[in-house]
Amino acid sequence: MDNSDKIIEGLERAYIKLIEFKKYKKTPIIISRDGKVVEINPDQITTNNNVYKR
Repeated sequence: MDNSDKIIEGLERAYIKLIEFKKYKKTPIIISRDGKVVEINPDQITTNNNVYKR
């Protein structure tokens, strides 16, 4: 496993923890979409559609 694989694995773990934490706290996830700040309900996101997966 090279460094880029380790980095991607770490990002995937952080993503899952973030989603779980936001669901636990019932707070929105804040992202930038098309240059605008957008709130997303964490219940609409699953850890299966991880943005870092290849």
